[in-house]
Amino acid sequence: MTRHRATVVAGLVLALGLVAAAPVTRAQASASLPASLTDQEFWDLSSQLSEPNGYFRSDNLLSNEMGFQWVIPDLVARTKPGGVYLGVGPEQNFSYIAALKPKMVFITDIRRGNLWTQLMYKALFEMSADRADFVGRLFTKKRPDGLTTQSTGKEIMDKYWDVSTGDEAAFKKNSQDIIDLLTKKHHIPLPEEDQKGIIDDVYYYFYWYGPSINYNSSSGNNNGRGGGNMAMYYDLMTTTDLAGVSRAYLANEDNFHVLKDLEEKNLLVPVVGDFGGPKALRAVGEYVRDHGALVMAMYLSNVEQYLTQDGKWPAFCGNVASMPLDEHSSFIRSASGGGGGRGGSLQSQLGSMQADTQGCK
Repeated sequence: MTRHRATVVAGLVLALGLVAAAPVTRAQASASLPASLTDQEFWDLSSQLSEPNGYFRSDNLLSNEMGFQWVIPDLVARTKPGGVYLGVGPEQNFSYIAALKPKMVFITDIRRGNLWTQLMYKALFEMSADRADFVGRLFTKKRPDGLTTQSTGKEIMDKYWDVSTGDEAAFKKNSQDIIDLLTKKHHIPLPEEDQKGIIDDVYYYFYWYGPSINYNSSSGNNNGRGGGNMAMYYDLMTTTDLAGVSRAYLANEDNFHVLKDLEEKNLLVPVVGDFGGPKALRAVGEYVRDHGALVMAMYLSNVEQYLTQDGKWPAFCGNVASMPLDEHSSFIRSASGGGGGRGGSLQSQLGSMQADTQGCK
């Protein structure tokens, strides 16, 4: 399996107030987006919007941003439901999606490996009746007694922490269930390389490391199974916002079912593309515009750091400015905080992004 060196990403900054670009009301946007996509439409859309596979220095199977929930209360207050959510990377998007309840989602990442990760999650959401079932499938663990739809996210994670991981036969069955759902139920024509990538380069690591999987696990270093200063999946699902409220996508059944519903309707579309590239983001924006809709929020992680280093900031700026936006459209961004503790000591800040896209085309 391919292993890449991991890069630490820490903190969160939410920047609000993108340039208005289309006189479309959110009521119109909500009504004009598709209620669902057929299997053919889903895969055609993903393929047509995508660029060729690109390179990043780490697999990014898991977020490492412990403060990701801190901005959610302000984000919800400033962003009305009914539009389209855009994002990059893995599971961190799910908690923002659960909070914002968009009508449609596009997750764009330079690596095809992230498309594999999103397809794995698609299958697991669809096959799982509730959060406890989902966690059991994600980590190949037998469901423990005592978990119900009323259990807290922490209770679920605590229970599964003590459950032994299933054997190789259980992993192989779960793996086949994932591939069968994608290729037989949804008739997605996944080539062998994609099927192998979903299982060997993504799902396997969740099986091997369980709830202690962290950002570095797939890199093969000594901190792969817990330890070190990297947040584990357990940590990310049991942390809270600054008021002590758990807002993770596994915090409650309502959050979970926002994601399950989108996946079952084929409305969470994975796209391969460079944020500073010539096609993917502009094509996503064009699709949103053609459906009379608006981009309500976009999670960037710290992609802008790399875009700036690679001289792609102007192209990214233009890509964003070409999208249909209004005064509520919001960036969710990552920034470095202080050290100390697993995941670091993070900061959450609010700021306007209006100046960043002025003059871009």
